[in-house]
Amino acid sequence: MATTLSQSELRTSAAEGGTAEQWRERDRRSVASVWSRYTDLVVSSAEGSYLIDVEGRRYLDFACGIAVTSLGHRHPDVTAAVHRQLDRYWHTSIVTQSVVMTEAAERVAAICPEPLDVVFFANSGAEVVDGSLKLARRSTGRQGIICFRGGFHGRTFGAMSVTTSKALYRSQYGPLVPGVYVTPYPYCYRVCEHAPGEPCPIAAGVELERLFHQVVPADEVAAILVEPIQGEGGYVVPPTGFLSTLRRICDEHGILLICDEIQTGVARTGRWLAVDHEQVVPDIVTLAKALGSGLPVGAIVSSHRLMDRWESGSHGSTFGGNPVVGAAVIATLEVIERDQLIDRAAALGEAIRARITAWQTAGHGPSDLRGRGALIGMEFLDDQDRPDTHRVTQIKHRALEAGLVVLSCGIDDNVIRLLPPLTVSDSELAEGLDILEAAVVETGRAR
Repeated sequence: MATTLSQSELRTSAAEGGTAEQWRERDRRSVASVWSRYTDLVVSSAEGSYLIDVEGRRYLDFACGIAVTSLGHRHPDVTAAVHRQLDRYWHTSIVTQSVVMTEAAERVAAICPEPLDVVFFANSGAEVVDGSLKLARRSTGRQGIICFRGGFHGRTFGAMSVTTSKALYRSQYGPLVPGVYVTPYPYCYRVCEHAPGEPCPIAAGVELERLFHQVVPADEVAAILVEPIQGEGGYVVPPTGFLSTLRRICDEHGILLICDEIQTGVARTGRWLAVDHEQVVPDIVTLAKALGSGLPVGAIVSSHRLMDRWESGSHGSTFGGNPVVGAAVIATLEVIERDQLIDRAAALGEAIRARITAWQTAGHGPSDLRGRGALIGMEFLDDQDRPDTHRVTQIKHRALEAGLVVLSCGIDDNVIRLLPPLTVSDSELAEGLDILEAAVVETGRAR
């Protein structure tokens, strides 16, 4: 029988007077335990670069809700745009056209390379991954989907079927969507067998060609789905040329290239899209996370040539393209462009890497530093070159105690990922890096 809280209990644990532990207990009673959380913070408000817990403590947020609040929390321009739309209309679904959806689609298409100029809106990254797979199969008449080991694309059945960063995400949910083939990602620091500095065979397409020869014929493959930089898999940056190789192979075999820019897109890497670093044009791009500054949104972007093969009514979404969310999308993209936050992301990345490189030089680690723009991964190995998951856990904990929120990732959870808001001030950035440095140095001494 469910436990019902009395009105007095509800009032006692209200944000104005309740403790964090009281709120945690309420959470345990009413929220599904399947939710996994990185911290035990109980947040009552947020502003700019800070989260504020129910007891009034402020935390610098270098997690951004997993790469979502790239403009910081409650950016005034996005907030104002959402309020204006709330006073107009909230929802019409597919009953009508919406001027906000149309404008949002135009704005999203404008950040993508030509000829990607048509947008389908949904509510999350997983949904648009699912939709992109449906589009690929329907438009090509083929069934095969190739994805990469270590990739993360979401938790719905289609997205989970192409997610291989952790077995936990797939365990006991089978059978999964058929026709999915997994191939190695060029994770040269730990997975590839070639010597440092030598060309990477995986990045050159050797494993893909072997897959075509031994497992699935290329002419049965609808799409190759790839993260330009692996996110949950460890912020793995592939060798330059990898994406160009995928584009060439897809062109040779009539395969669609789907680039999952859900974590890397919308200015995070110092370009609108991470594929822009190699000037590669995918057939389909998926976007979400930072696109709505915290409101739920996902987008599939492709060309008229491809989208026009998607028969009207063969896919849809009740809430996709919601006008309130659309207002947030439009405002978010306007702020990024107006305030030159693409350049800011690149500058933040340079500053962060310079600080961390100094820690490496002093012998504190990390073992590997990688990323693009304001998307930075720090991988830690122990003295035996094994994943140092324990140290990463300690670093996160000590940083949190000192007022900084950072996340981990990686197939062994031994990578610290840094995702500061693109609007973070220089002083806030320095404060956060000071806290992180202290945690890195102290945990290094404790080993």
